[in-house]
Amino acid sequence: MSYTVDFQDVSTTGLESSPVADALAGLRANEARYFKNKFDHVFTVEPAAEAADEIDYVHKILKEERDLVIESTPLEATQFEVDGVRWTYVFYESGLAINVLYTLEDSGKRAVGFKLSDGMEVPEELADRFKFARQKSKLAGTIRGTFFVIKGSY
Repeated sequence: MSYTVDFQDVSTTGLESSPVADALAGLRANEARYFKNKFDHVFTVEPAAEAADEIDYVHKILKEERDLVIESTPLEATQFEVDGVRWTYVFYESGLAINVLYTLEDSGKRAVGFKLSDGMEVPEELADRFKFARQKSKLAGTIRGTFFVIKGSY
């Protein structure tokens, strides 16, 4: 069953098993606020069990582009299109959030972004491969993030 993310009243619904559930909920709410303010898009997520295709899509890109396998369990995912860009998000039990930005036109931007919830350690599979920048968020505290550009077609 899908869940509409409320960035006014932040909830850990669907994220309760995460050791950083409150911070992950803030990170998810931060993403919801961004899409509502920028695109007037309502951010909804589905439990991982109902979003296998979206999770497989993200994992395929990670594996083929960077030979990455995420060790944490996916909790929720979503995929939607706004302004010619397909966005796919997966939120993990560890507090990690991965998004794939994939412009549908051939000449557009395509990238994978990683965001770490406040209080979580950098996952071992990412630690030696990426440097993380910090940003402050009223909803999520300190977010650490990084990305890489997608070279293939998906």
